[in-house]
Amino acid sequence: MPDDAPKSAYELAMERLRRKDAEQGIEERAVTEEQKSEIAEIRRVYAAKVAEAEILYRSTLMTLADPEARMKREAEHRRDLQRLNDDRERKLAKVRG
Repeated sequence: MPDDAPKSAYELAMERLRRKDAEQGIEERAVTEEQKSEIAEIRRVYAAKVAEAEILYRSTLMTLADPEARMKREAEHRRDLQRLNDDRERKLAKVRG
């Protein structure tokens, strides 16, 4: 793209973020193939765990008639999903270094 051509809002925002990162000493690093495969594996594992939690949650809901018990189980399910998400993000951050 020529330098004198108008830039999109996205391009301008990315330039600002790159400048800000450079000022803070943050350097951009490429992800290696090994890291990509580890990231893909982590995502597959956690997608399976979320699917398993969803299946167990739905099967449990089918047996609960009490609205209060259902609400309690829904809250537990949300906490379980949040914990899985947090664990996944922590592992991904570790791989990315």
